[in-house]
Amino acid sequence: NMLKLVQPYVTYGYPSLKTVRELCYKRGYGKVNKQRIPLSSNDIISQTLGKDGLHGMEDLVHELYTVGPKFKQASNFLWPFK
Repeated sequence: NMLKLVQPYVTYGYPSLKTVRELCYKRGYGKVNKQRIPLSSNDIISQTLGKDGLHGMEDLVHELYTVGPKFKQASNFLWPFK
């Protein structure tokens, strides 16, 4: 019974590339010096994740979607979505 109550608010399955991209662009915040910083430019990503080869928003989205070799660093950089 409880699952039927929350069913309109819960999604199932894998996210599409479009969904991951939209989430990062619209609700993406990065963790820079333990502060929540909006991802308004690629410079923020490049300064923090440049050493890992991620230099922009599209690099970050690709790494998250494909679960690449630097996925852990990319996901730890992102602030949890609100």
